[in-house]
Amino acid sequence: MIRLRVALALAATLFAQAVLATTGLAQDYPSRPVRVIVPFGAGGPADVTARQIGSILQESFGQPFVIENRTGAGGVIGTLEAAKSPPDGYTLLMMSNTQTANESLVPQRKYELMRDLAPIAPVNYSDLVIVIHPSVQARTLQEFIALAKSQPGKLNYASSGQGTPYHMAGELFKTMAGVDLVHVPYRNSGEARSGVIGGQVQMMIDAVPTMAPNVAENQVRALATTGKTRSTVLPNAPTTIEAGVAGYEATIWLGLMAPAGTPKPVIDKINAAVNAAVKRPDVVKLWTQQGAVPMAMTPEEFDKFLRGDIVKWAEVVKKFDKPQ
Repeated sequence: MIRLRVALALAATLFAQAVLATTGLAQDYPSRPVRVIVPFGAGGPADVTARQIGSILQESFGQPFVIENRTGAGGVIGTLEAAKSPPDGYTLLMMSNTQTANESLVPQRKYELMRDLAPIAPVNYSDLVIVIHPSVQARTLQEFIALAKSQPGKLNYASSGQGTPYHMAGELFKTMAGVDLVHVPYRNSGEARSGVIGGQVQMMIDAVPTMAPNVAENQVRALATTGKTRSTVLPNAPTTIEAGVAGYEATIWLGLMAPAGTPKPVIDKINAAVNAAVKRPDVVKLWTQQGAVPMAMTPEEFDKFLRGDIVKWAEVVKKFDKPQ
């Protein structure tokens, strides 16, 4: 009995010390630079948003938040690097619905999203826009669909790689519009964007914030946006539903995760800072002008959101005959 009491007392002491140590870690966090891995190319929505949020977090915490672009394999390479990093809060991952789609699209990956990474917070979402090169003989979405149906397998669409929101949106569009388009994956969204602007591919479904300037300069023609309502940034473009593709909706959202095992107090501290950042009037104004909408959740709410999105995309993938 005495030995049991001693063992219990020792266990309680060790537990209390662990709690105090974790709490102290959160209070001191961050005490050195934090790196934010962006598994996508420079200039895309994830990269731009990571730099915006990183700048605000740097102001809040007084430590640099260094953005590192680790591209390749549709986001898998950078995500794996983040998953294998020390769980101390000094490596974060800027992720998107690419990661939730890859759970069913890329079975050979060496990580599992919800096992190897911990949800911190969502950041924002934006609608997409369907654009074509001006040389394509179509002025409306229905005209483009008719053209594609008359030339099955002859028209191409660009994406930033397998599993990215642009790829998934393209495959969903093919299924719902009943057209045969050839998927041309690029290494990143910037190259895909250049591909459609340069006329190497005929169509792309891209994020409104990044493609809107090209629409304004008449480098591409906007056929429709993919949200429930018209974009305030591209008000002249109808929604896909208005344009005749009933039920078609697609967005790109962004969020932050950390390696699994990162102390909960650290997760909560970052979450609070991110939620405060996305609610700042200047941030809301900037994103509204760009076509992005802030998102704010607790880590637990974001966890539920991620699991639901994984299920959603698994169902979508089942509809594809041969995901590319």
